Amino acid sequence: MEQAACLNQWPAGVRNRMNYRFSSRMKTTPRSFIREILKVAERPDIISFAGGLPNAELFATEDLARAAHAVISEDGHTALQYTTTEGYLPLREFIAARYRKRLGLDISTDEILITNGSQQCLDLLGKIFLDQGDPVAIECPGYLGAIQAFSLYQPEFYGVPLNENGPDTEQLETTLKTRHPRIFYAVPNSQNPSGITWSDESRRTVADLLQAEGTIFIEDDAYGELGFSGNRPPSLREYIPGQTIILGSFSKIVSPGMRMGWICAPREITEQAITAKQASDLHSNYLSQRIIARYLEEGLLDNHIRTINRAYKDQCDHMLACIRRSFPEDVTCTRPDGGMFLWLTLPDGCSSMELFERALAKNVAILPGLPFYTDGGGYNTVRLNFSNSSCDRIQTGIDLLGEVLEEYVRETGKSQACEGKK
Repeated sequence: MEQAACLNQWPAGVRNRMNYRFSSRMKTTPRSFIREILKVAERPDIISFAGGLPNAELFATEDLARAAHAVISEDGHTALQYTTTEGYLPLREFIAARYRKRLGLDISTDEILITNGSQQCLDLLGKIFLDQGDPVAIECPGYLGAIQAFSLYQPEFYGVPLNENGPDTEQLETTLKTRHPRIFYAVPNSQNPSGITWSDESRRTVADLLQAEGTIFIEDDAYGELGFSGNRPPSLREYIPGQTIILGSFSKIVSPGMRMGWICAPREITEQAITAKQASDLHSNYLSQRIIARYLEEGLLDNHIRTINRAYKDQCDHMLACIRRSFPEDVTCTRPDGGMFLWLTLPDGCSSMELFERALAKNVAILPGLPFYTDGGGYNTVRLNFSNSSCDRIQTGIDLLGEVLEEYVRETGKSQACEGKK
């Protein structure tokens, strides 16, 4: 405070000559593209498919209010106090038991660490695994939150292209054998941004490749509970338990505002993550942990998840139907079987950034695909979120976006034809 006061007394010219020396890692860490776009798209007149927000209308507000009241009224003095870094034991026990019940995995409570959302999981794993220049394999396109979190530790990224069944296993094998990445980060279930879910065959093949090279697999399972069929695909922990770290989150199934996630990993890894977390924030929000644990005790989660999945399936199906009706035929998109997103590929020569500007002029916000690539690709790709819009707004927004696309694709085609005649 004293230093700030002194600086304010200096002449403006002197203050302007201050040379702040930030760390080199900040030069290589991109700002969150989504957060910047959401600033533009937050106006109420904007129909936004740009963010990654769950549907707030589906939050279990009454159940959570009852749980919060019970926690504070019955044990408030404890719930408002500091706690252990590992997290609230009954909450960790619930998570471990759910893995055993839902996926048949032999996971103990000691392998669970509660975090401030799954985004903190990425930061902690970057701290304990990555040094400057270390190779990291990541899906292409990949989750931009992971790209941003790992970028702080200045690794070398190697993208592994996705197809409709999962990663390109030939490219993954080449990357593993030639680059020897420390970790392979991926989202096998309803991937962000593409919506793709890996096939069982792809999971087994990836597990075999990783086992042969001893590479750690970071399995981000933020959307694993959001499958429209209700079936949970197997985790790679089933095939390579000593090499698989699962990241989980209550953000998509309970509340993102409560910032509750977890790391599920072999104990040696969990112990290192605990040390890193102690240096970061001591422990995650204890009150949120207690409220969520109380809510879970009531046995309401599975019915709530079924409600979410029915709603999201309706919204996804409606968006796909609108796209088929309104978009040019040469615009392709994925057909998710869960999650919150689908992925568009525009015709060659079309720019998703140009489409973003044109769509925004019609009060529709989309998310260009560029920041999901670590190699500069994705110029003609777009992520659309279907979970945070009503079916009426989806129809209005997709119809408007279709009009913009028709005009843009037609102009781009004419431009390319003219170029070919020169």
